[in-house]
Amino acid sequence: MNQPQEKDEAPSLVARWYVLIMTVCVYTLSIADRYVMSTVLEPIRLDLQLTDSGIAFLTGVSLALFYVIFGFPLSALIDRGNRRKIIAISVIVWSVMTTFSGLAKTYWHLLLSRVGVGIGEAGGTPGASSLLADYFPADRRPMALTIFALGAPIGAWLGADVAGSIADAQGWRGAFLWLGIPGILFGALFYLTVKEPRRGRFDAVQTDAGDAPTFRETMAYIWKQPAAVHVIMASGVSALWGWGLMWWTPAFLMRTYDLSAGHAGDITGPIHLVGGAIATIATGWLLALPKMTDPRRVMRFMGVIVGVATLASWVVYWTRDLELAHALMWFFIPSIYFYIGPTFGLLNNLVEPRMRAMACAWLLFVANVFNLIVAPQAVGMLSDWFATGPDVDANSLRLAMLCLVPTGLWATWHFFAGVPHMIPDQEKATGVRYVPAA
Repeated sequence: MNQPQEKDEAPSLVARWYVLIMTVCVYTLSIADRYVMSTVLEPIRLDLQLTDSGIAFLTGVSLALFYVIFGFPLSALIDRGNRRKIIAISVIVWSVMTTFSGLAKTYWHLLLSRVGVGIGEAGGTPGASSLLADYFPADRRPMALTIFALGAPIGAWLGADVAGSIADAQGWRGAFLWLGIPGILFGALFYLTVKEPRRGRFDAVQTDAGDAPTFRETMAYIWKQPAAVHVIMASGVSALWGWGLMWWTPAFLMRTYDLSAGHAGDITGPIHLVGGAIATIATGWLLALPKMTDPRRVMRFMGVIVGVATLASWVVYWTRDLELAHALMWFFIPSIYFYIGPTFGLLNNLVEPRMRAMACAWLLFVANVFNLIVAPQAVGMLSDWFATGPDVDANSLRLAMLCLVPTGLWATWHFFAGVPHMIPDQEKATGVRYVPAA
């Protein structure tokens, strides 16, 4: 007779990978719904007659403010409640609000829709990260979370190439409709087919049915873990640098080289999909090697890549040669993906099981404040300031983006500074003694 699976029974390989694929889809929809706005930034600015700083607030800051504000209470709920239900509801909410973005006729309608997207997305990634930590053991979490991070390049491709083509054919509003409606159906599928696992099933740290630590207790614990602080800051500043630059890249290409939204998407979209996916998969394969179970090697690897890619990004926005810029984008753009999964995986190993969603929320708070609030608004304000006339132009945006490039070196420092603390902090959090690979 077939017996129903017990809630605390270790998941099968098929179950693990099914949940992993479903969470990749969650992340894909989140990134696509968020960054489609970057693709149609210039058409919206022209349609609504906004300055660069004005469009930055409407499209980036409005979403991010509510994303980061709701991230903490939703993560506290995730650390206590049923993650499957919270993720499914979150997907449905942000997909509905993305659909409303496509129906918006005024500035205020679009602003409120983006606020709704931010609120919905606040529960997706922390919930998925916490869920995966109970489907994969500690030594495989960086690998699993790296595969999870495939959602970023796939989502960015949907938001750039596919959405750009739709925008050229149907206007910028059509791009939101084609992304929002399928997300509603996927949220229902996630709820019906994904099972909620027992928390901490692969950890030696005791995690009984008691309440999760308070917000204050979690923050105090993270602050006493130097490795966790460096991982959070390294990931956040990498987002400030890489994703902050990418937020303005479609507008930069359209102004500098006189391209349409679809043509700009044709340039960046394949790099996001192919280059980003290759970088993510290659990183996942690398982290699956026995010698890369050493978290110190993972940190050094990420530091080197970000440091070198920072130099490439400077040339991309300095040159006026589209062929050279396009060629270097094949190194720069993939580099903004490879760190996402490893940092989620490393962070899950640096906090106790019932702190994981909150720790993930802190990482996302730092990253999204930097790349959705600080970077878009700072670049927009600098572009307005550098403008030589009443209207922003290509050169003013170029100068503003070059001011952002050096932050990549700041991220590099955090990756290397965290190396000495990785092993003792991981052993403290998981209760599992690190044993070097043979």
